[in-house]
Amino acid sequence: MATALKSATMSDAERDARQQLAACYRIFAHLGWDELIYNHISLRVPGEDDAFLINPFTLMYGEVTASNLVKIDIDGNKLDDSPHRVNRAGFVQHSLFHRHIPDAHCIIHTHTTAGMAVASTEEGLQPIDFYSSMFAGQIAYHDFAGVTIHADEGPRFLESLGDKRIMILRNHGLLVMAPTLPQAFQTYFFLERACAIQMAAKQAGTPRRVPDEVVAVHQRDVLTAAPEGMRGVAEFAAMTRLIDRIDPSWRN
Repeated sequence: MATALKSATMSDAERDARQQLAACYRIFAHLGWDELIYNHISLRVPGEDDAFLINPFTLMYGEVTASNLVKIDIDGNKLDDSPHRVNRAGFVQHSLFHRHIPDAHCIIHTHTTAGMAVASTEEGLQPIDFYSSMFAGQIAYHDFAGVTIHADEGPRFLESLGDKRIMILRNHGLLVMAPTLPQAFQTYFFLERACAIQMAAKQAGTPRRVPDEVVAVHQRDVLTAAPEGMRGVAEFAAMTRLIDRIDPSWRN
């Protein structure tokens, strides 16, 4: 699929989506949020609600490019001529949310140290700092039942998620979904920071919880800081410029 971006049958919207998602994989690799060849970031193909892009299994995040991303439908059928396969755990989880959550255009799932550490605590993420206060009352929790390769876990996933768009998979990791990739990236960045800070705070002493009334004001102000549809755009663009200077091969 080396010439996929030059295909006459590919829409401009899909080309843009491929480059945006490839950039996101490279950014995650740069920030150390990858996990060998595992974990996933998926993105719906604009104008094709039943199709999404996901990383090719066996490649590391630093090897992902716009052209080697795999396009599949929500039933797992490959929609391009990619020679790569898709990790079943990634398909089962991501296809479920793309199928049932209309505004889940981008989905991020990771196994970072900070995320898994907080996911493995009884109390989960607590509002003790600037970042974690953004998430008080905004996070769903899902109990661990082993690697997510069984379709019958779908209803339980959806029940756990409810009306939330952020989920901590207990004993497992973090899951974020959003209407756009830049917003998903921004949300994930803040969530990862919150988890890392909570780990550090517990080592430093007894974390001090932010009062509920302050949390409410903080969340109100954070949510109005950027217009709807623009959340994360500046941050993602800045990180894209950074990885472009390091290695622009992701664009191919």
